[in-house]
Amino acid sequence: MKTMSVNKVIAQPVDIKKAVVQPVNDDLLHRKNAAMDILRLDLIHPVISGNKWFKLKYHLQEALQQNKKGILTFGGAWSNHLVATALACAQNNLASIGIIRGERPFTLSATLQEVQEYAMQLQFISRAEYSNEAAIIPVLQEKYPDYYIVPQGGQSLLGVLGAADIAALTQIESYSHICCATGTGTMLAGLVHAALPHQQVIGICSLKIPDDENNSLNSFVKPYAANPKQYTIFYDYHFGGYARKTDELVRFMNNIYQQHELPTDFVYTGKLLFGVMHLVQNNYFQPGSRMLLVHSGGLQGNRSLPAGTLTYL
Repeated sequence: MKTMSVNKVIAQPVDIKKAVVQPVNDDLLHRKNAAMDILRLDLIHPVISGNKWFKLKYHLQEALQQNKKGILTFGGAWSNHLVATALACAQNNLASIGIIRGERPFTLSATLQEVQEYAMQLQFISRAEYSNEAAIIPVLQEKYPDYYIVPQGGQSLLGVLGAADIAALTQIESYSHICCATGTGTMLAGLVHAALPHQQVIGICSLKIPDDENNSLNSFVKPYAANPKQYTIFYDYHFGGYARKTDELVRFMNNIYQQHELPTDFVYTGKLLFGVMHLVQNNYFQPGSRMLLVHSGGLQGNRSLPAGTLTYL
């Protein structure tokens, strides 16, 4: 979330050295003889937060190498990906266009107002059109030949390869499990691609989709796994669906912040922490397990909540 002037934000570089590993000291973990660390990707930049940078960085390189005028990408009213892309483009002297899901509202969300401050042009399309990305991308390519197109959430080979670089930020070999929130599956695929043979990668899905081996999420991740049994996606912690929440989830997020000074969002990371702690409680992890949870940053969704809902806003 932006807390300084636009010019200062644009001038502030991404600093991956700030991605510290935060141990979680929790009674439940002690009782279950398990250890948990959080990789704080949310700290690398106030706007280009967390995994968004990693999923974007190779796309940015390609756009610059191909001498494109700018980047065109997709997102909703509270999209972490859009605001990260808008600012990253501003830092690299690239123009940006955001294709926004849904009709233009009378008042733009705080996130969309912010992306405009970083000079992103907004184009609104119907949800039906938006849902058929495969059909609209060729049309956009023809309309904007000077723009490099990045799929929603960076979901692509380049996005996966960028996400795989996250593993190099810590002593990844010391963990038995690597856990992350999952939307498009780009970060999950990257972590699966980077995982070592002894490691299990866990995705906590934020979307309400069927637990099916052939669903779109699993179909995207599977090709990046050396062993199909090396990763597991849990579909039971969506709290009603994408960007949905319950009072139970909000209470949990406030408690996590009070106990560990760890800010989470109700779209992704709150559900990740809730899901993994629930799995710990129910003995999913063997005694002696060491878990690394990747805090993927991006707290834009929290800006849509009424004041006072979360104690740390």
